[in-house]
Amino acid sequence: MGPNGWPGLELRYLAALERIADEGSFGRAADLLGYTQSAVSQQIAALERIIGARLIERPPGHRAVALTDAGELLLRHAREIGARVRAAEADLSALREGNGGLLRVGSFQSVGARILPSVLQRFKNAWPGVEILLDEGVCEELQPRVAVGELDLTFAALPPLVDGPFETVELLRDPYVLMVRAGSPLADRGEPPADAELAALPLATFRSHAGTWSEEELLRGRGIEPSIVLRSDDNGTIRGLVAKGMCAGLIPRLAVDPEDPHITTVPLDDLLPPRLVGLVWHRDRELPECAESFISEARAVSSSLEPVG
Repeated sequence: MGPNGWPGLELRYLAALERIADEGSFGRAADLLGYTQSAVSQQIAALERIIGARLIERPPGHRAVALTDAGELLLRHAREIGARVRAAEADLSALREGNGGLLRVGSFQSVGARILPSVLQRFKNAWPGVEILLDEGVCEELQPRVAVGELDLTFAALPPLVDGPFETVELLRDPYVLMVRAGSPLADRGEPPADAELAALPLATFRSHAGTWSEEELLRGRGIEPSIVLRSDDNGTIRGLVAKGMCAGLIPRLAVDPEDPHITTVPLDDLLPPRLVGLVWHRDRELPECAESFISEARAVSSSLEPVG
């Protein structure tokens, strides 16, 4: 450290602060870090001497420890520093192992079905020697993996659901629709249902949601009390139940299979805000050269879909 820095500050001190904050206990933090409890206590004491402020309140008895205001402030920086270190480790590992021809991409179901195949086809034509390592999951699982360098970039709902050093690009705006069985009286009308009709319908929707508020919370904010009978993150499960006439589906349009003859969709207009679909990557990592081309192809494919952002 320079003369105006914090001489003696070590990464393990920050790692100890993170674990204690997550676990609420010196003992559990020590177990996870592989230290004795006294060693972790000494690390925190050293960190407090360096910072010049108390970072952790140690209540009597067996109550969970809590961070002071200074501790909470330092914790935010500690998490960012830890993520940068892990990202640097991933970059150097890729360089050492010669993985310049590897692009690690995260994706979720509806993107995997409707956007990714065309993106990969176009990308492979431009970069035939690059291997795509695909990892699938829900957004809140994939975005932290970008932060620590396990993924180069991921498709995601925007804005990012977790804090991190992210750069993003919006690909399209994906409106919510009401998915109903083909032949339903609602489908024949071709217009949004009345509020009372929507409240009376048994609905299936996602267990995870793409924004700060869930779909049912947004409906309640409009004065509609929904009847949610199923929550699932599997698009096929919701489509199957709708096709059997057991319920209607409240999902983004991208999650609908347009080739399925057993279902159809009813517009909801502006009843719910659209889901914003985009790409997320680490703003401070050096991405593989081919990543820029992948992003461009994703934008081109998304612009061909309706509705376009």
